[in-house]
Amino acid sequence: MTLPDPSTARLDGPWRHHDVRANGIRFHAVEAGPADPGAPLVVLLHGFGDFWWSWHHQLTALAEAGYRTIALDLRGYGDTDKPPRGYDGWTLAGDVAGLIRALGHTDATLVGHADGGLVCWATAVLHPRLVRSIALVSSPHPIALKRAVVRDRGQRAALLPTFLRYQLPWRPERALTRDDGAEIERLLRERSGAAWPLSAEFPEVVARARSAIQIPGVAHCSLEYQRWAFRSQWRPDGRRFMKAMNQSLAIPVLQIHGSDDPYVLAAALSHDTRWAPGRRLHRVDGAGHYAHREHPAEVTAALTEFLDR
Repeated sequence: MTLPDPSTARLDGPWRHHDVRANGIRFHAVEAGPADPGAPLVVLLHGFGDFWWSWHHQLTALAEAGYRTIALDLRGYGDTDKPPRGYDGWTLAGDVAGLIRALGHTDATLVGHADGGLVCWATAVLHPRLVRSIALVSSPHPIALKRAVVRDRGQRAALLPTFLRYQLPWRPERALTRDDGAEIERLLRERSGAAWPLSAEFPEVVARARSAIQIPGVAHCSLEYQRWAFRSQWRPDGRRFMKAMNQSLAIPVLQIHGSDDPYVLAAALSHDTRWAPGRRLHRVDGAGHYAHREHPAEVTAALTEFLDR
């Protein structure tokens, strides 16, 4: 069987593909609209097992609204480099900080889903001068998420079984890529709201996601995010990271959450205000874990209002 080449992540559309070097590796970045270095920069960061196309609705809409909008393949994903190391919070924040500088900007708004949202939180704390604001889709503050898993039985049951399975060597990689990436389709169906799998666009979403996870190295690298999050809890670097994250942000923060998200529960978001006192919460009724994909128009409108403020 021939595996997809990384270049298959360079999908055609009303956008341009760039290679950007930052923090020692090459990133695949996708830009829509005019390349106006004077326009405010918005960087879109995808979640687990995904790639930049997760944001294709918002990419074009935010560009049309006057923002220089970049959707990124995170380290280890899509057509970005896949180094053996660097999947810790410190390095991932450095990736985004380096990207902002490499694009010629002094700051940016970061928008992230799930794992991409955790990178937003980390970059805002560790590189505060470079982050103007952050918007998050189903991505609680990392300390809030950890506490919710420990203290809330529902959140623990939703997240922990899969998270722990991912800590095994090599077996999870095979599970993600077996049967042409069927596991990724299962996760999309299981974690979404009831309506999205019945929509006309869902077969295309599934086909692209299943192909992207089979790009050589992607399954392993995507799991390394999860593995560092677990193993670092017992190591000095993880304790230092959580200590660094335990501070309040003074920048604007928007949290978007699907009312029917079965993976990140509403209770996990309730304590975000401790680290983001001015946080605004936007609930998307009927959406699951992928609100920006399930209800793109509503999420885009919420993001545009947030940015325009």
